[in-house]
Amino acid sequence: MTRKKRRRNSSATINNLTERIMKILKEDHHKTFNYKQICAKLDVNDTSSRNMVIKKLAQLKAKDQIIEPERGKYQLIPNRNYHTGILDVSGKGGGYVVVPDMEQDIYVPPHHLNKALNGDEVEVYVYRQRRNKKHEGEIVKILQRKTDEFVGVIEIQKKFAFVHTSEGNKMYTDVFVPLNKIGKAAHGDKVVVKLEDWPEKADSPFGKVTKVLGKPGEHNTEIHSILAQYGLPYEFPEEVENYANKIDTSIKKEEIAKRRDMRDTLTFTIDPKDAKDFDDALSFKKLDNGNYEIGIHIADVSHYLVPGTILDDEAYERATSVYLVDRVVPMLPEILSNGACSLRPHEEKYTFSAVFEMDPASAKIHNQWFGRTVTYSDARFAYEEAQAIIEQNVSSSAVENKLYNNSIPAEVSLTGKTYQVDDTLVEATLELDRLAKIMRRQRMKDGAISFDKVEVKFDLDEDANPTGVFFKTSKDANKLIEEFMLLANRKVSEFIGKKTPKHTFVYRIHDEPNDEKLAALEKVIGKFGYKLDLKDRKSTTNSMNRLLADVQGKKEQNLVDTLAIRTMSKAVYSTENIGHYGLAFDYYSHFTSPIRRYPDVMVHRLLQHYLDGGKSASEEEYEEKCKHSSAREQLATSSERDSIKYMQVKFMQDHKDEEFLGVISGVTEWGIYVEIISNKCEGMVRLRDIKGDHYEFDQESYSIIGQRTKQQITLGDEVIVKVKEADLVRKHLDFHLIGVKE
Repeated sequence: MTRKKRRRNSSATINNLTERIMKILKEDHHKTFNYKQICAKLDVNDTSSRNMVIKKLAQLKAKDQIIEPERGKYQLIPNRNYHTGILDVSGKGGGYVVVPDMEQDIYVPPHHLNKALNGDEVEVYVYRQRRNKKHEGEIVKILQRKTDEFVGVIEIQKKFAFVHTSEGNKMYTDVFVPLNKIGKAAHGDKVVVKLEDWPEKADSPFGKVTKVLGKPGEHNTEIHSILAQYGLPYEFPEEVENYANKIDTSIKKEEIAKRRDMRDTLTFTIDPKDAKDFDDALSFKKLDNGNYEIGIHIADVSHYLVPGTILDDEAYERATSVYLVDRVVPMLPEILSNGACSLRPHEEKYTFSAVFEMDPASAKIHNQWFGRTVTYSDARFAYEEAQAIIEQNVSSSAVENKLYNNSIPAEVSLTGKTYQVDDTLVEATLELDRLAKIMRRQRMKDGAISFDKVEVKFDLDEDANPTGVFFKTSKDANKLIEEFMLLANRKVSEFIGKKTPKHTFVYRIHDEPNDEKLAALEKVIGKFGYKLDLKDRKSTTNSMNRLLADVQGKKEQNLVDTLAIRTMSKAVYSTENIGHYGLAFDYYSHFTSPIRRYPDVMVHRLLQHYLDGGKSASEEEYEEKCKHSSAREQLATSSERDSIKYMQVKFMQDHKDEEFLGVISGVTEWGIYVEIISNKCEGMVRLRDIKGDHYEFDQESYSIIGQRTKQQITLGDEVIVKVKEADLVRKHLDFHLIGVKE
């Protein structure tokens, strides 16, 4: 028996030995391996197989495919063909690795993805480089998964289950789940599945169901699915709620004594009519020298949020509140977000303030002060109320008549029960508006870009069903608040940023737009007869503002606004200040919304630390926190966008028999995207569904062209469409094309 075994081993072969050795060396191309280490990775331990490996290594070295930098240690030949980037999986299978310092993305065919998933940070080996065509490569290593949790619908069979994920074409595989790991999931449930393993020879990863979300299509299931898809929580852990509820939120004399007392200064808030967390207020006071004292008062969240506590850890992990179409998922528990930290009318509150002495004629700042305060809000305005004062420029009695005699909408009313509009408040509102307009004009002159994109909002019934669509636009009252918040943010960051030596701080930075994106935007808007002047920064910003003003009220406005915003770089948090391009500020930070943004909490802490004479904080520590906050912000933005898409689909489900006028907002090789003008809902008309001709995509003209009729349907054309399918689970609308408007 022993002799037979030896004969079999001596004649054994290792299949695909060259490829398997090269794969080992590629995966860790920076390291060297001896033959024993390679044998261990190949899981071979008999003498014959080891000799084969030794022989093969010698052959590969002789062919100059590998090197031997040290005796008996082998390594892949170093070259510049290895790159690190983020994988973007395409709808056709395969994907592209986006490498920051490369002009071209690297195409990766489906068979070379090697278990990498969309958004993963990967190392890619480029095996084909072409001057004018796409580079091609193979993923050799997954450096970091974007996520290991996915949302999908579970299909339970006799001996196992699969979760079909909701990621669409971006997730090219289902997740295999053993029956002992499905938890309480029932067939057809929407679930969260966590990846646990992906065996080398398995087509699909193995996972475990961690949460059952409910039945697909049900409202709460879909909203919770959106949050789960981006790893966002929708409730606080019980221990965090308990901790928050035990915080002493009373206003104490000994604490007031440590602060600047501004309770006697006229102070009020202006917020959306349905807001509950009022994190900013304005105060107004005339000084004896004729100047104004303007206070921007911000909820002092850092007074209650103590570093190192479970409450602070939870707030940091969340990093931001999430504003979905039917609810807010707050960064802080309600006792703080809507209670102790909310600057509600007729209540004393701890605040962190930026106070400015301003020239009433020019809005020039003569003096500034930053520090902790205690304030008392005399009144609470909704934006509509402040807007009524600004538009009418009326006396207090006229404002009262408008509010109480139903000459403006009934839901617009003063929140304070005993508060009466008086001339002092009217004057303060009008003067603040006038100063805000001076500051805004100066910003525009300095090169700021004015993005006033229309926001889509829904009227919802008590069951969160959409009954109507309306558009939210920014008016004078909104811009009043915006300008004073910008002022506080700019001056706080300037105050710290100009200190010498350098002090670590959290900045909100915005880089200049990419030249290629600007050129692409110019090409698209040329279809509508618009132009950009890209000669230098000033001419670019001036022509961009002119473009945004010219499209106001036009059918192409939302399309152009969206494309212009996409042209811009993303604003992020960083300890390295490069300024804010869009606002034309050399220094900018986020100081004004600590109830809903953790970076603002960090700014408050650092500002107070430096006011107290503290040394510069750790740049490395705060840079890590900045990166975390930027990443969480992006996830929140994506979830908010998905919730709007979901509600648009839900709204259109009840309008399947209606025809709508829309504008073509995108053209691709598989179909045209159409945005309905009356409600901004966007859907697709697939090329295969267009009757009467066979249409093909023409990339140069952003159009589709009929092969028989030569009819050209192009970006910006107005068309008549009807709903073909409204898929709530996929958050997708398909349209029938009824006709093209002449």
